[in-house]
Order: sequence, then C-alpha cells, then structure tokens
Amino acid sequence: MRAMAHSETLSPAPALSPLAPPPRLALDRIALFLDFDGTLAEIVPTPDEARLDAALGLTLARLSERLDGRLAILSGRDVKTLARLTGLPGLPMAGVHGLERRRAGGRLQRPAPAGGMEGARMRLNDLVAREPGLLLEDKGLSLALHYRGAPGLASVAHSRARLVAEQFGLALQTGKMVIELRQPGADKGMALNAFMAEPPFAGALPWMLGDDDTDESAFAAAVAAGGGAVRIGPARAGTAATHGLADVPQVARWLEELAR
Repeated sequence: MRAMAHSETLSPAPALSPLAPPPRLALDRIALFLDFDGTLAEIVPTPDEARLDAALGLTLARLSERLDGRLAILSGRDVKTLARLTGLPGLPMAGVHGLERRRAGGRLQRPAPAGGMEGARMRLNDLVAREPGLLLEDKGLSLALHYRGAPGLASVAHSRARLVAEQFGLALQTGKMVIELRQPGADKGMALNAFMAEPPFAGALPWMLGDDDTDESAFAAAVAAGGGAVRIGPARAGTAATHGLADVPQVARWLEELAR
C-alpha cells in the first residue's frame, strides 16, 4: 500500500443533507408527542433555568384541545417538574425517559426507586464535590450528571458514571453534555407505545418531535406505527427521524400553524 505523502490530507466527511420540514398535518388523524428541552424550550446552562415561552404554552393548550387530548410531553425530566415548567398540569406526560407516566385520565404510574439508586447517588455526589463545574440533577428515579459547565470534564464524567452504573446495576443514558443513570425498564419509545394503546390516542397516527439521542426510540416507535418523527437541530447520521426543523423557534412556528 502506498504511504500517504505529507502534503496529502484526508477529505472531510460529506455534509449531511438537512431533513425536509414536516408537512401540515390533518389534526383529526394524528397524535402529537413532544420532547421538552431543546424542542419546546432552549437548552440552558443549568436545568433550573429552562423556561417555556408563554405564547408557546398557549399554543400547546390550543393544540391539545383541537386534538381532543391527543398531545403528550415525553421528556427526561420528571412529571412534577414538567407540569411546573409547562404550566399545563393536565397534559398527559411521560417523565424520566418513560419511567414515569401520567395517563390522559390523570393517573400517575411510577415505579419504586431501584435498590442501587442510593449508592449511586452517594458516589456521584462525591464526584461533584471534587470536580467543580459538574452538576448532579436528582430526579428520584434517575441521576443526571451534567458537564455543560465544565466541558473539559466530559471524559471524567462519562468514565465515572459508567463505573457507577455497572456497580449498582443501573442503565446509562447519554444526552447533550449530560450522562444519566437510571433504573432499567423503560424508554421514550415504550412510553409512546403505551399512550397509543389507550384513549384518546388509540387509532391515531403518532408524530414525535425531539432533539436528542434520547428521542430516537420514540422516533422509531412513531414511524413504525405509521406516523412520523421530526428531529430538531442539525442533521444526524443514523437518525430514525423522517423530517427536521432547525431550532426551537421553528418548532414554535410550526406548532402555531397547526393550531390555527
């Protein structure tokens, strides 16, 4: 094999073509599932800073009414926090990546915390105390280790979180500058399918909007059920999404058009 000359350089990988924007959908035929952070609200330095624009909150309320209740939030956040952030406590919601689920009738399904959660919590609190810039978000059923405030600690956060997850038998979930330890047994795709098996969602075509790897299971579930999936942000190789929107403002405009 010929050795590469010093003057030769590797060609950059070809840019991915952006996904086409979603069409205007017939509201009498669909169910709508929405991620929160990065989809309905901008990504912010710390979880407590997230805000839902008031106009978008009104749009969601209007859309839910027009969809006869077939609108749900699927998020990594817990249901209690989602209700506070959206100002829409009556919406069906799945929290902690599907571990919690508030059904359309208002009943909350939530498993008991896994046995290893307390030990993992102690280990990760010790890590955060030693490494300024790391932040631990405790959701009860999961522990999210954020390194947005210290990007240089990404490898430390991932390696330590992986060791703790293995030690205490927890599932590992990666996201945008966050790594999350949670008890196994659920994901957003499973939550979407659970909603679709119940009124008022049953019989509709599901559409899922999300921005992160944690949404991929719900993308796949929506497409498999005959609906569609919209990835928010730059194109990504290997996504199950069928359509794309650039950012949170584009999501807000698209939802507003649907609600008219």
